[in-house]
Amino acid sequence: MNKLIFILFAFAFITTLSACKKFLDKKQNTSLVTPQTVADLQALLDDADRTMNTGVSPSFGEASSDDLFVPENTLNTLLGWTQYAYRWQPYAYRFPNDWSQAYIPIYNTNYCLEMLLKNERSAANTSEWDNVYGSALFYRAYYFLQLNWIYAKAYDEATASSDPGIVLRLTSDFNVPSERASVENCYKKIIEDVMEASYRLPAYARHVFRPSKAAAYGLLARTYLSMRKYDSAYKYADLCLGIKNELMNYNGDEEIGTITANNPFKRFNKETIFYAEMGTDGLFSLIAPARSRADTVFYESYEDTDLRKKAFFLLASGYYRFKGSYSQSTIPFTGIATDEIYLIRAECSARKGGEGIDQAISDMNKLLSHRYTISGFVPLNYTNPALLLDRILEERRKELFFRGIRWSDIKRLNKEGRNIILRRKVGNDIYELKPNANYYALPLPADIIEQAGIKQNEP
Repeated sequence: MNKLIFILFAFAFITTLSACKKFLDKKQNTSLVTPQTVADLQALLDDADRTMNTGVSPSFGEASSDDLFVPENTLNTLLGWTQYAYRWQPYAYRFPNDWSQAYIPIYNTNYCLEMLLKNERSAANTSEWDNVYGSALFYRAYYFLQLNWIYAKAYDEATASSDPGIVLRLTSDFNVPSERASVENCYKKIIEDVMEASYRLPAYARHVFRPSKAAAYGLLARTYLSMRKYDSAYKYADLCLGIKNELMNYNGDEEIGTITANNPFKRFNKETIFYAEMGTDGLFSLIAPARSRADTVFYESYEDTDLRKKAFFLLASGYYRFKGSYSQSTIPFTGIATDEIYLIRAECSARKGGEGIDQAISDMNKLLSHRYTISGFVPLNYTNPALLLDRILEERRKELFFRGIRWSDIKRLNKEGRNIILRRKVGNDIYELKPNANYYALPLPADIIEQAGIKQNEP
């Protein structure tokens, strides 16, 4: 049994079936068991701090985007493959990495779905059974989508049926060969899973570590946005906000400490719909806030009356580093929050034009009035939908900084002719990544190619 299989097996079967002390008021149970009952399976999915929510979301896309740079003296101290990745050059990297991280919760969900079928759904256990079933589908789709954002090309109706996507592992049986599905089939499966999850899950979860109906609608909005299916993205963003729509006011909120503090935002704050954090394996060593810095031009695009400028950034060695994660730590929050959903609904509304402009402006004014100083907020008043869309996309980038979303946005926007060219300077050399380049489907780990026999992405 190779290293990857061993680790997946160990995480799935030999794990403490509990989560942090604050989660669900459950005491720790350190017994080593094989999950079989509905309660066991729920406990496996509740293992938030080790396998399901934190330390799992990919960092490769964030490390490849245009929001961050690494000072050269820091870059030279890092491992060779991280330097290749920073220059957008293929390299034969191996375990541990984003791929191996994300397939651990996928394995767990497949195991739960299989074991759940051995537990009859009855009048006595309907809500518990449905929660496990819906949660497993949600988690699987959540990580399928993130992997697809990283390792597959942007969705394009003209080529999606032939573009290679990720491996859709739908079983816990290691003997079933891994094969890459098409991008089209990947998105179909993601949507199918989340749709079913939305029927099974409660509107509100007992804790934001758990999926909910609101989270499922938010995930569908994310998915359709990355496919550039804006009518559907609007629909599910609207449904999501119909359940949960709170925003923190950066001018002063009980869930925000001092805005200039190192970690100003409370973890599990009122904007959080579903909680997840970026994994610290792979390329996080490259972009950790202690090493990376915000792009200088991007940082200067924040107005001085924009409270995000103080909330998100801290001066460090002449540049500004990120500090404003909703994780209340240096680990980036990658979950689903209401600010993102407002931005999705606003963007889709602006793209509609006509009456959609009023909806878009309303959503943006609500968001920005919670982000600017009271005296510095100037309500938006656009009549040109193209200019409004440009502003929304600008605010989307500012608001969702370091959440693992920018890479997907660059890919989809370049499909629409935005012509976003990425550039990095290392020494005297300038490296560029052109729009729609093959490298936007980032290279798969070499050990996965060797062990599974699947095709590597084109360089």
